Amino acid sequence: MRLHFLTLLAALCPLAFADVQVTSPAAGASIPAGAVTITWQDSGTAPALSSLTTYTVTLMVGGNDGNTMLPLTTLANAALFTSGSSITATIAPGLAGNTVNGFFLQFVSVATQGGTVINYSSRFSLTGMTGVTPAAQANAVTALGGSTAGPVTVNNVNNNAGGGGGGAAAGGGAAAGAAQWTVPYNLQTGLTKYAPMQPVPGTKITVNQFTPLFPTSGFTVATTWMGPATVQTTITQAQTFSVVSVENTAAPVSSPTGDMAKFLARWKD
Repeated sequence: MRLHFLTLLAALCPLAFADVQVTSPAAGASIPAGAVTITWQDSGTAPALSSLTTYTVTLMVGGNDGNTMLPLTTLANAALFTSGSSITATIAPGLAGNTVNGFFLQFVSVATQGGTVINYSSRFSLTGMTGVTPAAQANAVTALGGSTAGPVTVNNVNNNAGGGGGGAAAGGGAAAGAAQWTVPYNLQTGLTKYAPMQPVPGTKITVNQFTPLFPTSGFTVATTWMGPATVQTTITQAQTFSVVSVENTAAPVSSPTGDMAKFLARWKD
C-alpha cells in the first residue's frame, strides 16, 4: 500500500523543470571583486543538465522579490552546458557597494523542449566594491535579516503543467511572476516579452569602465518574405522612481545698486 502511494505521488509531482545548483560562490561567502570562479552541478531534480542547451549568468543585487532585485552585469551569455560546469568571470568593483550578502547569481537556462528555467544561487558578499548600491536594493537586503537564501526557482519550460521551487509556472514559456523582468530579452519565448525598468541616473559618476547591463539581441537580415511576427507585445516594467517638486520660498536677491547698477546699465542695449 505504501509503495502504491509513493508511486502515485511521484506520478503527480512535476518533473518538467531543471535545477542548476550553484556550488561556488557558497552561501555567505566573502569574495573580492575581480576574477571570480563560478561552479555548479545537477541538483538531482529531473531532467538532468543534459536536457538544457545554453545558459546566461547574471550578477544580481537586492532582495528576493523580482521588484527589488537588480541585474548588475552579464557574466556569461548563451554559453553551452556541454562546455563544462565552471566558468571564470570578472566583476568590476564599480558595479555596486560592499553590500553584505546582497549579491547572488541568476542562471537562465534554455530547455531542449523550449522555454527557460531560472535558478538562483545563494547569497554572498563582494569586497573591495567602490560603487553604490541603490537604496531600494540595499533596504531589501537589510529586510532579509542576514539570510543567505536566494530567490526561488522560476519554471518557464514549455508544456510544463507544474511549478518548480515555489515559482509560478507558465506553459507558454513566458516569464512568470515578478521575476519576468529579470530574464534576458533574447532568452524569453512566447508572444509577449518583458523589458526591465529603465534605470535612473545616479547623483554622481562612480564607474570608469562601462559594460552593457544586458546582452545585445541577435538578428537575421531578411532575404525572402518572412512569416508572421513571433512577438506581439513587449511590456516594460513600470517605473517606481518619482520626483516631487516644491516651491522655492527663498526671497529673490535684490537688484544691484551703486556702481554695479551703473555698470550693468551700460549693457542694456
